[in-house]
Amino acid sequence: MLAKLLEMLGPGFDNFLVVIQKILTVGVWATLKVTVVALFFGVLIGLIACLCKMSKHIIPKAIATVYIEVIRGTPTLVQALFFYFGINGLLVSLSNGSLRMAPLFAGMVVCSLNSGAYVAEIFRAGIQSVDKGQMEAARSLGMPEKLAMREIIMPQAVRTILPSLGNEFIVLVKETSILAIIGVSEITRIGQIQASINYRTFSAYFGVAVAYFCLTFILSRLVNLLERRMAVSD
Repeated sequence: MLAKLLEMLGPGFDNFLVVIQKILTVGVWATLKVTVVALFFGVLIGLIACLCKMSKHIIPKAIATVYIEVIRGTPTLVQALFFYFGINGLLVSLSNGSLRMAPLFAGMVVCSLNSGAYVAEIFRAGIQSVDKGQMEAARSLGMPEKLAMREIIMPQAVRTILPSLGNEFIVLVKETSILAIIGVSEITRIGQIQASINYRTFSAYFGVAVAYFCLTFILSRLVNLLERRMAVSD
């Protein structure tokens, strides 16, 4: 039995090294590319959605509320399937095959829209955490509401939500694994391909797990460092 186990672990370890190598050369960069783009546009979308949801106007408030509730109320996997196979398939059929989204582009759009809904709530919580007296004092001095929001409220809110945005970055890294189902060559997809080549699923997916753990561990340490720096400055 021991000889059989050693015989299995030998090729399995070699496959593990191959998986790690392919992940480092291809998968990690695709994962980080999607994550960085999704976080950037997610922050922009989230800020706009937050301001619209807190607006006194009914139409932008209703649109932002529906967007946030729909995105937060449906699984990311379903969103990826709907956007890539549903909307992409519709574009292909309407354009007779001339328009087709690449999996990487579709993954970036899905993750950006998904992140935007959660970032919107992060921004809203940060803005509401600022004392209302700040706005009242600014208005009493004759400052317009938009200017007071930009110059007084938002800087304090951003300072409060930076750790939460860092955590959102880490969550995005893990959520990119869902994009393997639409063919994005990120970390999980590399593991799937390698497992299908030689059927050594244990070593392939163990390599995937190790890659995600190392990546998120490094990012979480950076977020903790940011939180400590902010605590010292406070």
